[in-house]
Amino acid sequence: MGTKEKIQEDVDVCEKEVNEHQIVLYNDDVNTFDHVIDMLILACDHTPEQAEQCSIIVHYKGKCTVKTGAYEDLKPRCSKLLQADLSAEIV
Repeated sequence: MGTKEKIQEDVDVCEKEVNEHQIVLYNDDVNTFDHVIDMLILACDHTPEQAEQCSIIVHYKGKCTVKTGAYEDLKPRCSKLLQADLSAEIV
């Protein structure tokens, strides 16, 4: 691989990282673990194991990144979480 190709590859990786957004889910004292798990499976395409792990992290740490990707993909997913009375935002 030449220098020009290597530089372009590095630029492509940087641009991809810049375009990555995250849905952050926050803890609350209202929703049950089961509800959070069900919503992560539904809205974020988590496996049951992923959803359970994220719900535990949110409970003990106060927040957890539950999905990363392009803003256009995350917006409807975050909306589903918010409509289910969960506390989440895209960062």
